[in-house]
Amino acid sequence: MINLPPHRLPALVRWFPTGAPGSAALTEHVLTTEAGRWWVDRVIQPRVIAAECGDHVLLRGDPQALMPRDLRVFADRSIEAPGRFLPLIGASFDRVVPWQRMVYVKRCPVPATRPPRGVTVRRLNAQDARALTTLPPAMSWIHRTWGGPDALARSGYAWAAFQGDRIVAVACTYFLGTAYEDVACVTVPDPRLQYLALDCINALCSDIAARGHTPSWTCSASNRPGRLLAWTAGFRPEREYAHYAVGTPAATGREAAG
Repeated sequence: MINLPPHRLPALVRWFPTGAPGSAALTEHVLTTEAGRWWVDRVIQPRVIAAECGDHVLLRGDPQALMPRDLRVFADRSIEAPGRFLPLIGASFDRVVPWQRMVYVKRCPVPATRPPRGVTVRRLNAQDARALTTLPPAMSWIHRTWGGPDALARSGYAWAAFQGDRIVAVACTYFLGTAYEDVACVTVPDPRLQYLALDCINALCSDIAARGHTPSWTCSASNRPGRLLAWTAGFRPEREYAHYAVGTPAATGREAAG
């Protein structure tokens, strides 16, 4: 696959939907923030195009145009693609795990809440980048679709709960679309602080509505806490789809013989 030059994009973005909730907003996010990359099988009249952002890949086109080695650049990612790509994906990686995903859309208002004494919920700014870097490593995915903690802190699309100078919960626009903003949230692993996620989500959703957009939420169908939090925050199910968590490239030819 070839990393596509940005000036080639206008003729190709029609391959992906616009104004859709959930991960479908990934391509709009990449166009707006330039935080991801575009890939094609060839620059002139491509037959396959992929949008990559964070750990996520949207793949479209004709799988017959590719060989398994062509997908190596997407190792250890989550790939969303039409069913016709599944044989190719299966032949490309040593591990392919299907995940059922659920997309929710904000439908119901939620009463405003007041954080407890000693906790402040506010929008992140550029000075908060260092505080983001102190989050546990398992929570670092929250800023990957923006290109890192500095970019997320400067974006204006994230709200956090602070105890002093320490961030204990973050909600942000994970994918910024033209009609929907897909929301993500993390909290530090302390059961006493889990409810602060709702405070951050409510603040972010009010911000999204003020921009004239609609909040959406995406999580695994097996993620019961995530689904419960979405429901509590006023999100309701919209659709389901599958994506595929892949491992390292599968050995083929000389590599397998070696």
